[in-house]
Amino acid sequence: MRVILSTFISLDGVVQAPGGKDEDTDGGFQHGGWSMPFFDPESMGAAIGEVMARTDALLFGRRTWDGMAAAWPERAGDPYADQMNAIPKYVVSRTLSADEASSRWSNTTLLAGGDGDAIEAIRSLRATGGDGGLQVWGSATLARQLVEHDLVDEYCLMFEPILLGGGKSIFPSDGQARRLELVSVTQAPTGVLICSFRPAGPASRTTQ
Repeated sequence: MRVILSTFISLDGVVQAPGGKDEDTDGGFQHGGWSMPFFDPESMGAAIGEVMARTDALLFGRRTWDGMAAAWPERAGDPYADQMNAIPKYVVSRTLSADEASSRWSNTTLLAGGDGDAIEAIRSLRATGGDGGLQVWGSATLARQLVEHDLVDEYCLMFEPILLGGGKSIFPSDGQARRLELVSVTQAPTGVLICSFRPAGPASRTTQ
Protein backbone atom coordinates (compact mmCIF):
# COMPACT_ATOMS: atom_id res chain seq x y z
CA MET A 1 0.00 0.00 0.00
CA ARG A 2 1.06 3.58 -0.59
CA VAL A 3 1.16 5.60 2.63
CA ILE A 4 -0.41 9.00 1.92
CA LEU A 5 0.02 11.72 4.52
CA SER A 6 -2.77 14.34 4.25
CA THR A 7 -2.89 17.42 6.42
CA PHE A 8 -3.69 21.10 6.75
CA ILE A 9 -0.48 22.94 7.60
CA SER A 10 0.49 26.51 8.46
CA LEU A 11 3.34 28.25 6.68
CA ASP A 12 5.55 27.68 9.73
CA GLY A 13 4.84 23.95 9.66
CA VAL A 14 2.20 23.60 12.40
CA VAL A 15 -0.54 20.97 12.03
CA GLN A 16 -2.01 21.08 15.56
CA ALA A 17 -5.79 21.43 16.03
CA PRO A 18 -6.79 22.78 12.61
CA GLY A 19 -10.47 21.95 13.03
CA GLY A 20 -11.68 23.17 16.41
CA LYS A 21 -10.90 25.29 19.46
CA ASP A 22 -10.56 22.39 21.90
CA GLU A 23 -9.33 19.78 19.43
CA ASP A 24 -5.80 19.68 20.89
CA THR A 25 -4.57 22.18 23.50
CA ASP A 26 -1.32 20.36 24.35
CA GLY A 27 1.50 22.76 25.15
CA GLY A 28 -0.98 25.56 25.77
CA PHE A 29 -1.89 25.78 22.07
CA GLN A 30 -4.48 28.56 21.73
CA HIS A 31 -5.22 28.65 17.99
CA GLY A 32 -7.53 25.64 17.62
CA GLY A 33 -9.70 25.90 14.50
CA TRP A 34 -7.15 28.06 12.67
CA SER A 35 -7.68 26.38 9.30
CA MET A 36 -11.44 26.81 9.06
CA PRO A 37 -11.50 30.38 7.63
CA PHE A 38 -9.32 29.21 4.74
CA PHE A 39 -11.37 26.18 3.67
CA ASP A 40 -12.66 26.42 0.11
CA PRO A 41 -15.15 23.60 -0.59
CA GLU A 42 -14.70 23.66 -4.35
CA SER A 43 -10.93 23.37 -4.63
CA MET A 44 -9.97 21.86 -1.28
CA GLY A 45 -13.01 19.57 -1.15
CA ALA A 46 -12.16 18.31 -4.62
CA ALA A 47 -8.56 17.60 -3.57
CA ILE A 48 -9.68 15.71 -0.48
CA GLY A 49 -12.18 13.73 -2.57
CA GLU A 50 -9.54 12.84 -5.15
CA VAL A 51 -7.24 11.39 -2.50
CA MET A 52 -10.12 9.50 -0.85
CA ALA A 53 -11.03 7.98 -4.23
CA ARG A 54 -7.67 6.17 -4.29
CA THR A 55 -7.59 5.35 -0.58
CA ASP A 56 -8.25 1.77 0.50
CA ALA A 57 -7.83 2.32 4.25
CA LEU A 58 -7.29 5.07 6.82
CA LEU A 59 -4.61 5.18 9.52
CA PHE A 60 -4.90 7.18 12.76
CA GLY A 61 -3.16 7.85 16.02
CA ARG A 62 -5.30 7.38 19.13
CA ARG A 63 -6.30 11.04 19.73
CA THR A 64 -7.41 11.68 16.16
CA TRP A 65 -9.22 8.35 16.01
CA ASP A 66 -11.09 9.18 19.24
CA GLY A 67 -12.46 12.36 17.70
CA MET A 68 -13.45 10.62 14.48
CA ALA A 69 -15.02 7.65 16.29
CA ALA A 70 -17.16 10.03 18.34
CA ALA A 71 -18.47 11.82 15.25
CA TRP A 72 -18.86 9.63 12.17
CA PRO A 73 -20.99 6.68 13.39
CA GLU A 74 -23.75 9.14 14.37
CA ARG A 75 -23.91 10.49 10.81
CA ALA A 76 -24.93 7.21 9.19
CA GLY A 77 -27.17 7.80 6.19
CA ASP A 78 -25.06 10.58 4.72
CA PRO A 79 -23.11 9.24 1.69
CA TYR A 80 -19.74 10.56 2.87
CA ALA A 81 -20.35 9.37 6.44
CA ASP A 82 -21.32 5.95 5.11
CA GLN A 83 -18.04 5.84 3.18
CA MET A 84 -16.10 6.80 6.32
CA ASN A 85 -17.85 4.15 8.39
CA ALA A 86 -17.38 1.43 5.77
CA ILE A 87 -13.73 1.98 4.83
CA PRO A 88 -11.16 -0.15 6.69
CA LYS A 89 -9.45 1.81 9.44
CA TYR A 90 -6.32 1.22 11.53
CA VAL A 91 -5.56 2.92 14.84
CA VAL A 92 -2.23 2.93 16.69
CA SER A 93 -2.65 2.81 20.48
CA ARG A 94 -1.04 1.36 23.58
CA THR A 95 -4.20 1.64 25.68
CA LEU A 96 -7.13 0.91 23.37
CA SER A 97 -8.35 -2.70 23.26
CA ALA A 98 -9.16 -4.46 19.99
CA ASP A 99 -12.78 -4.99 21.09
CA GLU A 100 -13.20 -1.33 22.00
CA ALA A 101 -11.72 -0.22 18.70
CA SER A 102 -14.05 -2.37 16.60
CA SER A 103 -17.16 -1.65 18.67
CA ARG A 104 -16.76 2.13 18.83
CA TRP A 105 -16.17 2.57 15.09
CA SER A 106 -16.94 -0.13 12.55
CA ASN A 107 -14.17 -1.73 10.51
CA THR A 108 -11.42 -0.52 12.85
CA THR A 109 -8.36 -2.70 13.45
CA LEU A 110 -6.04 -2.00 16.37
CA LEU A 111 -2.30 -1.79 15.78
CA ALA A 112 -1.17 -2.24 19.37
CA GLY A 113 2.13 -2.20 21.20
CA GLY A 114 4.97 0.28 21.57
CA ASP A 115 6.11 2.71 18.91
CA GLY A 116 8.52 0.22 17.36
CA ASP A 117 5.86 -2.50 17.19
CA ALA A 118 3.38 -0.13 15.55
CA ILE A 119 5.94 1.04 13.00
CA GLU A 120 6.76 -2.57 12.10
CA ALA A 121 3.04 -3.35 11.75
CA ILE A 122 2.61 -0.38 9.42
CA ARG A 123 5.71 -1.38 7.48
CA SER A 124 4.23 -4.85 7.00
CA LEU A 125 0.83 -3.43 6.03
CA ARG A 126 2.50 -1.14 3.51
CA ALA A 127 4.34 -4.11 1.98
CA THR A 128 1.48 -6.60 1.84
CA GLY A 129 -1.77 -4.62 1.85
CA GLY A 130 -2.34 -4.28 -1.89
CA ASP A 131 -1.66 -1.33 -4.19
CA GLY A 132 -4.18 1.21 -2.87
CA GLY A 133 -3.63 4.12 -0.54
CA LEU A 134 -3.26 3.97 3.23
CA GLN A 135 -4.13 7.56 4.16
CA VAL A 136 -3.04 9.22 7.41
CA TRP A 137 -5.31 12.00 8.71
CA GLY A 138 -4.17 14.33 11.47
CA SER A 139 -2.26 12.20 14.00
CA ALA A 140 0.79 14.49 14.18
CA THR A 141 2.90 12.22 16.39
CA LEU A 142 2.28 9.14 14.26
CA ALA A 143 2.80 11.11 11.04
CA ARG A 144 6.14 12.40 12.27
CA GLN A 145 7.25 8.84 13.09
CA LEU A 146 6.28 7.68 9.61
CA VAL A 147 8.30 10.49 8.03
CA GLU A 148 11.23 9.67 10.31
CA HIS A 149 11.17 6.02 9.21
CA ASP A 150 10.81 6.93 5.51
CA LEU A 151 7.42 5.23 5.24
CA VAL A 152 5.54 8.07 3.53
CA ASP A 153 5.01 7.61 -0.21
CA GLU A 154 3.03 10.78 -0.85
CA TYR A 155 2.50 14.07 0.96
CA CYS A 156 -0.78 15.92 0.35
CA LEU A 157 -0.20 19.22 2.13
CA MET A 158 -2.58 22.16 2.19
CA PHE A 159 -0.38 25.13 3.04
CA GLU A 160 -2.51 27.84 4.63
CA PRO A 161 -1.56 31.54 4.71
CA ILE A 162 -1.02 31.84 8.44
CA LEU A 163 1.89 31.72 10.91
CA LEU A 164 1.03 30.12 14.25
CA GLY A 165 4.27 30.69 16.14
CA GLY A 166 4.64 27.14 17.43
CA GLY A 167 2.76 23.88 17.82
CA LYS A 168 2.93 20.27 16.70
CA SER A 169 4.67 19.42 13.44
CA ILE A 170 4.79 16.33 11.25
CA PHE A 171 8.44 16.93 10.42
CA PRO A 172 11.16 15.20 12.49
CA SER A 173 14.17 17.13 13.81
CA ASP A 174 16.60 14.24 13.39
CA GLY A 175 19.22 15.97 11.25
CA GLN A 176 18.20 14.05 8.13
CA ALA A 177 17.55 15.81 4.82
CA ARG A 178 14.77 14.23 2.76
CA ARG A 179 14.40 15.48 -0.81
CA LEU A 180 10.89 15.64 -2.23
CA GLU A 181 9.53 16.04 -5.75
CA LEU A 182 6.60 18.40 -6.36
CA VAL A 183 3.90 16.47 -8.25
CA SER A 184 1.16 19.09 -8.40
CA VAL A 185 0.07 22.42 -6.93
CA THR A 186 -3.29 24.20 -6.99
CA GLN A 187 -4.12 27.56 -5.45
CA ALA A 188 -7.45 27.95 -3.69
CA PRO A 189 -9.25 31.32 -3.74
CA THR A 190 -8.55 31.58 0.00
CA GLY A 191 -4.79 31.59 -0.61
CA VAL A 192 -4.25 27.95 0.31
CA LEU A 193 -1.69 26.07 -1.78
CA ILE A 194 -2.78 22.44 -2.30
CA CYS A 195 0.48 20.60 -2.94
CA SER A 196 1.30 16.99 -3.65
CA PHE A 197 4.86 15.75 -3.09
CA ARG A 198 6.56 12.38 -3.24
CA PRO A 199 10.05 11.26 -2.15
CA ALA A 200 12.59 12.10 -4.84
CA GLY A 201 14.13 8.61 -4.75
CA PRO A 202 16.27 6.19 -2.74
CA ALA A 203 19.14 8.68 -2.70
CA SER A 204 16.93 11.47 -1.35
CA ARG A 205 18.00 11.08 2.27
CA THR A 206 21.26 12.61 3.52
CA THR A 207 22.82 13.19 6.92
CA GLN A 208 23.41 16.64 8.25
